[in-house]
Amino acid sequence: MDHFLYRNGALYAEDVAIADIAAAVGTPFYVYSTATLTRHFQLFDEALGFADHLVCFAMKSLSNIAVLRVLAQAGAGMDVVSGGEYLRAKAAGVPGDRIVFSGVGKTADEMRMALQGGIRQFNVESEPEMVALDAVARSLGKIAPITLRINPDVDAKTHAKIATGKSENKFGIPISRAREVYALAATLKGLKVVGIDVHIGSQLTELAPFEAAYAKVAELTEVLRADGHQITRLDLGGGLGIPYERSNAAPPLPSDYGAMIERTLGHLGCEIEIEPGRLISGNAGLMVSQVIYVKSGEDRDFLILDGAMNDLIRPAMYDAWHDIIPVVEPAPGTEPARYDIVGPVCESGDTFAKAREVAPMQPGDLVAFRSAGAYGAVMASEYNSRPLIPEVLVHGDQFAVIRKRPSYEEMIARDSLPEWLD
Repeated sequence: MDHFLYRNGALYAEDVAIADIAAAVGTPFYVYSTATLTRHFQLFDEALGFADHLVCFAMKSLSNIAVLRVLAQAGAGMDVVSGGEYLRAKAAGVPGDRIVFSGVGKTADEMRMALQGGIRQFNVESEPEMVALDAVARSLGKIAPITLRINPDVDAKTHAKIATGKSENKFGIPISRAREVYALAATLKGLKVVGIDVHIGSQLTELAPFEAAYAKVAELTEVLRADGHQITRLDLGGGLGIPYERSNAAPPLPSDYGAMIERTLGHLGCEIEIEPGRLISGNAGLMVSQVIYVKSGEDRDFLILDGAMNDLIRPAMYDAWHDIIPVVEPAPGTEPARYDIVGPVCESGDTFAKAREVAPMQPGDLVAFRSAGAYGAVMASEYNSRPLIPEVLVHGDQFAVIRKRPSYEEMIARDSLPEWLD
C-alpha cells in the first residue's frame, strides 16, 4: 500500500498534486510520503507484538534525516553501516540506545564514535573486527555490547549482488565456527555478548529462506546457552521484498513474517530485532522526471527523460524493474505506445526500460517511477556533472524540500586547484 494515487486525472502524493511539486522544485526529484513510511513501520511493529522487540530501519535504503525523524518519532530504531550513517541518525534525534551498528568494515574511528556517542550494539562480522573493537572499548574504559553475525549458508534466492547469507559471501562468521568465536568473545574484557545476528539478503519474496536461517539460529541459541553464553537478543536482519512489478505476486506481508518468527523463535524468550529497509521506504517514494524528447529510431521509439542513471541507478546496476506511469492519468481506452525509456547520460546503460508500454507521451510530460524510495537517492551520484536531485517530503496537504538541488556553481566549487595550477 502507498499514498500515491490518481485524483480527477492527476497523480497525487497524499493530498499534494505531483505536478504542483514539479512546478515548485523542477525535475527530476524524489518525493516521499510520510503516511506510507509510518504505515509500513507500524505493520512491522505490530507483527512483532508477541515479544519484546525493536524495529530498526535499515537507513542504507534511505538516509535523509527528515525521513529518519519521521520514523524515529513513530518508534523506530536505526540500523547503520558507517560513521556517516551513525551521525545522520543522531542528527535526526535517534538516541544511541536505539542504534545498531552493522557492516563488515567498521574502522577504529567509527567504533570510537559510536562508543562515545552511545550504541545499542555492534553486529560484529569477524574475529579481527572483534579484537579491534575490544581494544577500542578498553582504551575508552567502556564495554561494547555485541552480537556476532552468523552466516548460516542459506540461499536467499535473490539477486546475486544482494545475497549475503551464503558461504561464499563476505558477510559474517561461518555457522560451523560460531562456538569457537563466541568462546573467544567471552575472553575479551571490553566486550559483552548480548545475542546473535543473522541477515541473508535483500528483496526476498518468500519466507522459506528466512525460516531455514532462523531454524539454524534457534538451534545455535540453545547450543550457546549450554556453553554458558547469555543469549538474550536475536537480531534477524531485514530483506523482505516489495512488488516492484505490479503484475507479480505480492511478497509475504509483515504479519506473515512476524508469525513465522514467533513460530520459529518465540519459544526462546529472546528480545527480537529486525532491520527492514526496502519494505518501509521503497513504496514510500517516487522519482518524478520530465520527457525531453520523443525520438524515433530504426526499429523503436525512445522516451528521453531528464532523469538519468546517476539519479536512479537500480535499473542499470541490477536490471531492476520500476513501474513508470504518467503524472496525468490516461483517458479510459487510451491505446499504449511502446518505448525504450532512457536518460541523457552518455552510456547505453542509461536505460530505465526497454519496449515498455505506457500511454503515448509528448515532450514536457511528467512521468513517475514507482517504488523508488529505497536505494534511489542514497545511491545517486553526480556522474556527467549532473547535480544531485532534490528530495521532497509530503505530509497531508503540505510538502517541503528536504534536500535541495545544488547549483552548478556549488557543485563545481567543491573542487579545488593545486597551487601550481593557479
